[in-house]
Amino acid sequence: MIRRRGLLLTLFMGGIVAADQITKALTRANLSYGEQAPLLPGVVGLTYVRNSGAAFSMLSGARWFFLALVILAFALAGYLIRRRIISAPFELWCLAAIGGGALGNAVDRALWGEVTDMIELLFMRFAVFNVADMFITCGAVALVVYALFFEKSHSV
Repeated sequence: MIRRRGLLLTLFMGGIVAADQITKALTRANLSYGEQAPLLPGVVGLTYVRNSGAAFSMLSGARWFFLALVILAFALAGYLIRRRIISAPFELWCLAAIGGGALGNAVDRALWGEVTDMIELLFMRFAVFNVADMFITCGAVALVVYALFFEKSHSV
């Protein structure tokens, strides 16, 4: 059962990386840098930008720092799983979502030195982001909500 779950989680992460890299490749192939294309008018559009930093361009140019951070994050996740600090299936799926997103952006940093972003919310001012960013954010929020409100072993 554990090996099957591990395989499913690995396939999930691989699917995230694939979806992320495909959307980024399509963006680079079909849009000029800075070009915008509406998807749902007034709601969401595509805008091709590149980011050498983290969210909102923080720490721009810190390529090797971010690549090292991904390696450390995977080492920490492995430790937490081996020590059974994180063991609930939902927690593992959240970690896989975060890991898949982190790997998707790490591929960009390793290959291009920066991350391709393309999804822009048109109904509010917000950073342009990508598929990997969505999985990182949703996985992290879900993990925190689960840990705070549903995990039985913590004491408040």
